[in-house]
Amino acid sequence: MARSVSISVDNSNASKRLDSFLAEQGAYISRNAAVHAIEDGLVFVNGQVQNKKYLVNPGDTIVYEEIEDSPRAPLVGENIPLDIRYEDDYLLVLSKQTMLCVHPSPGHEGSTLCNALIYHYGREGLAHIQGDDRPGIVHRLDMETSGLLMCAKTDEAGHLLQDMIRLRDVDRRYLALVHGNVAHDTGLIDQPITRGWEDRLRMVVSDRGNAREAITTFTVLERFEAGQKDQGYTLLECKLFTGRTHQIRVHMEYIGHCCVGDPLYSWGPDSIQLGLSKRQFLHSYALAFEHPYTHEQMSFVDGLPPDLRQAYESLESRSMGKTDAGKRIFESLQSAQTQPLDIQL
Repeated sequence: MARSVSISVDNSNASKRLDSFLAEQGAYISRNAAVHAIEDGLVFVNGQVQNKKYLVNPGDTIVYEEIEDSPRAPLVGENIPLDIRYEDDYLLVLSKQTMLCVHPSPGHEGSTLCNALIYHYGREGLAHIQGDDRPGIVHRLDMETSGLLMCAKTDEAGHLLQDMIRLRDVDRRYLALVHGNVAHDTGLIDQPITRGWEDRLRMVVSDRGNAREAITTFTVLERFEAGQKDQGYTLLECKLFTGRTHQIRVHMEYIGHCCVGDPLYSWGPDSIQLGLSKRQFLHSYALAFEHPYTHEQMSFVDGLPPDLRQAYESLESRSMGKTDAGKRIFESLQSAQTQPLDIQL
């Protein structure tokens, strides 16, 4: 259960950082836990979202969402296979399988990517910039989303990679199959996102003060004709310029083209989900960045996993043809295991 709690700042706590203040007040079990809550939009100062470095003032009213959970079991290593695409002394790039949580969360205390990383590298071989319960983690993918992900082996490397993401120096691209015919070949969605009020599992586009900037661009790769029970489908390449929770999924819902199979944001009967009723057709297929130490241009591509490939191939007879962008990207996908993807940063 979660409940909202309100506390006021007195003179003795003036000029303390927001994350430190919350931890000292016992709102969260640690400063790292407070940081996660702030970043997830669960903390409001005078009705507004502030960042973790905000200095509280006497008279500030802080409302935070308190999570009442049983104590978590210690994070231990588990022998979960990892599909490593690159590794050195500082970082690694892997392809995350679907239905694997990146880190422990309520309802998913074990069998996460963190458990796998501990098993293969040990706690001492991983960065801890997001707390001891998230070793190695730099950024995240939803449990139901597959594909390329960066992890850090040292705290310094982790901070450098996070800075690169914040400065938009990491190119992250996804393949998304969505419902309906997307009319324009390219588009930009610049709509802020926050957590929903009625359903706390869902994120929503909103103009409320606590919404955070979210920018996604898309390019049409291929369109598929409508059938008797559906309105057709469109395969998109989506590029992230920010990294909000469920960002692509929320933005696709906002423009009326939900991801196929999305368990939270999609619509319609299972018959139009192409067998993907438990996970969305969303795959982190391309990742490019400059190595923070060697300054080498790193570029990776990851082909569709079997379940998404099967869903895509089921529409082959209904294809209206690939766009020029689709032809180029599919040529790269055909050699995904051996050739890097040439994308411009």
